[in-house]
Amino acid sequence: SGKIDPQSDMEIISTELMLADMETVERAVSRAEKTSKAGDKKEQYKHQLFMAVRDKLHDGIPARAMGLSDDDKAVLKPLCLLTAKPTLYIANVAEDGFQNNPYLDQVESAAAGEGAAVVPISAAIEAELARFDNDDREEYLSELGLLEPGLNRVIRAGYELLNLQTFLTAGPKEARAWTVPAGATAPQAAGVIHTDFERGFIRAEVISYADYVELGGEQGAKEAGKMRLEGKDYVMRDGDVMHFRFNV
Repeated sequence: SGKIDPQSDMEIISTELMLADMETVERAVSRAEKTSKAGDKKEQYKHQLFMAVRDKLHDGIPARAMGLSDDDKAVLKPLCLLTAKPTLYIANVAEDGFQNNPYLDQVESAAAGEGAAVVPISAAIEAELARFDNDDREEYLSELGLLEPGLNRVIRAGYELLNLQTFLTAGPKEARAWTVPAGATAPQAAGVIHTDFERGFIRAEVISYADYVELGGEQGAKEAGKMRLEGKDYVMRDGDVMHFRFNV
């Protein structure tokens, strides 16, 4: 029909996912009902949990918005419920649609109600940006009053939603970004590059991304006293520039 109704679109998607989860949970309820009859408290707990989740799904509440405890989530994890997964809606808006947009307000309100995130982008702007080099891209964004491309915001929102962060390694030949879970220690981050790095971890030389850029790289950071030596207990920060020392 060509009618713009983002809230209806979201409801259709959400309903399809919840219907799939209902089938999964119904099967789990049937299995747990049989195993709980022996009197095992763990099986009885699972049966009660599955029934409660089923009822909330019937009420239109996705699993991620049920306020489940960590123990509940652990029990439900093998079911791989679709509505338990982190959800990000990308709202395609007009070039001037980032502010005072009732459709975007609808999406943000509906997403908040189901524990989901929203990133507005303009496909028209992104298409234009793809044609420009870096200098022209920055000028175009500035003219529009935007700080960065929409793709950057989508990536960052995805990382936040999945509780991930990035660290960097930089050498004479290449610079590279690596992904680790938030809260990872320096040895765990080293293991993402190679298991030997984690196994033989000695220490890490760390420079913040802001210092690395501002001071012109590793040498400038060293001279300014901005390089730190960190040990096995160091918890990684987003954007750390790392050099690992190890011995195997």
